[in-house]
Amino acid sequence: MSERPWRDDNETTTRQRRCPVCGTTFLPRRRQTYDTNACRQIAYRRRRHTTTTPEVPAARSRRDDTVYLCTDCDTRYLGNQWCHDCNKPCTRLDRGGLCPHCEEPVTLEDLTRPARRIDQKDTR
Repeated sequence: MSERPWRDDNETTTRQRRCPVCGTTFLPRRRQTYDTNACRQIAYRRRRHTTTTPEVPAARSRRDDTVYLCTDCDTRYLGNQWCHDCNKPCTRLDRGGLCPHCEEPVTLEDLTRPARRIDQKDTR
């Protein structure tokens, strides 16, 4: 291992370089890429700068997408935590929305749960 690794170089190279930011030619010290700290900073900011800012969606309440159930009258509500018929608070079921066919509130669990045949026994 007679050669030193390139990161251990202590010699100044005699070849002049051109600064990639401002285009000035300079004599580099060791592995110097930019002629000044200002150019080095500008290059760093150019590399790290994001050209597009991510769009943050508008804040939305989870309550609007939650299905609630009145335990007294078994009525489901979408985004409403209070049963106006019984004048009592409702129980949270799951997140969901309105069914496109019957306009009744359905939960995500209702949609993703496999359909159970009537002749099958409940094994839960």
